Amino acid sequence: MDFAPLALLPKGALVIMKEILRHLLRRPVVGIAAAARTEDGRWLFIRRSDTGTWAFAGGTLEWGETLRSTLLRELEEEAGVTEVQIGKIVGVYSRPDRDPRFHGVTVLVDCVVSPPTKAPANPLEIREVRLFSPPDFPRPLALAMDDMLEAALAGGPAVLE
Repeated sequence: MDFAPLALLPKGALVIMKEILRHLLRRPVVGIAAAARTEDGRWLFIRRSDTGTWAFAGGTLEWGETLRSTLLRELEEEAGVTEVQIGKIVGVYSRPDRDPRFHGVTVLVDCVVSPPTKAPANPLEIREVRLFSPPDFPRPLALAMDDMLEAALAGGPAVLE
């Protein structure tokens, strides 16, 4: 590929283009996760294939989606859950070191869900879905989600990290 035409641009234009590209390519990714439990108090976790560890179901927004529609889609795709009562926001987490793939900003939402009725849509991504009682929670959770779980269990005010 010939980049000679770029050399014809004024230096200031190249600086601006570089800055635009930096912002376009290095933006945090917005996601949502469900601190989901059933009516009988069991909590929903998924086992991730990439790490083999357990996590809250959730994922990143796709273009044109709302947080609500993303949460409902991810719960169905990852955990086979189709009945969801969305509650309050537990917290917003933005620590850059949580996910080695990218800098994510995750909104954690309290939910009451029905037990899963379907298998995960992508078994290459999700190995297993299970409901756990609090004494049997799998630890540590994937992507440093243990503090998110503690905040959800405490039922306290929203956290901003």
